[in-house]
Amino acid sequence: MEDAAQQPNTQSLAKPNAQSHPLLDPKNDYVFKRLFADAPPLLIALINAVRSTEPAIVDLTVLNPRVDASELSGKYIVLDIQAQDETGKRYNVEMQVRRFGAWHARSAFYMARMLSQQLDQGEDYTELKPAVGIHLLDFDLFQAPEQQNQAVWCFEMRDRIQPSVRLGKELQLNLIELRKADRLGLASQELKDWTTFFEHWREESIMANITYEPVQDALERLKVLSADEETRRLAFVRERAQHDEASLLKEAKEEGEQIGYQKAQIDTITKMLNAGMAVEEIANILGLSVDQVEQSQHH
Repeated sequence: MEDAAQQPNTQSLAKPNAQSHPLLDPKNDYVFKRLFADAPPLLIALINAVRSTEPAIVDLTVLNPRVDASELSGKYIVLDIQAQDETGKRYNVEMQVRRFGAWHARSAFYMARMLSQQLDQGEDYTELKPAVGIHLLDFDLFQAPEQQNQAVWCFEMRDRIQPSVRLGKELQLNLIELRKADRLGLASQELKDWTTFFEHWREESIMANITYEPVQDALERLKVLSADEETRRLAFVRERAQHDEASLLKEAKEEGEQIGYQKAQIDTITKMLNAGMAVEEIANILGLSVDQVEQSQHH
């Protein structure tokens, strides 16, 4: 029997009752994928809201709708949504709730892979279809003072001196800083409504004011998902794995900082010894014991 995590049909989910469970967080990437990969019309509405200045897409095929339960507890994995529209354009849509050091490099890698996977060896490059990334970030990525009044970003290959000159349309990465967008309210109305959904999904008084039908449909679908026991369990499994990943990254960073500090200390002691300073003098200056100074030279 197929795992519940792989069942895309909403009809298989239990309907909410009068004592429904608290709504799941749509920013949990497992919940996010269930919401949108299983409901292409909602994904179309989200993409069109993010890319409101581009021609609207009318049809979409999700290329990776399945979610394997075994993936949910894995570290450093991405539960993204890969899709293709009626023109062949490819999309990578994902939710990110945590900032990490290699984020930019990983995003560039995924975009390049979306292009490279389209062609077999020997095929014509003119057959390439644009690859569009849409990454929703539940954190402020750009934090410089001059970047505080912008939350919706679109990166393309453009000339540095004449940014109006674009080198083709093969690559585009759209970033939405959700928290900043929510604070600023600087977006199209549809994107504002999606931002409100992701940031205020449990606040009934706020959600009741949204008249945009796709967001209301997403809210109803979220209620259905939240009432399903297996969906709640798998969402918790995913959330726990992400917490574990964050802890591992924090420990690795602290360990790296400690190793860096120890190396710097050893280098300093070595330089002081080479300068002819006595071990006792070095220990006094650095606040170390004589044994610590001597042992540092054996590492």
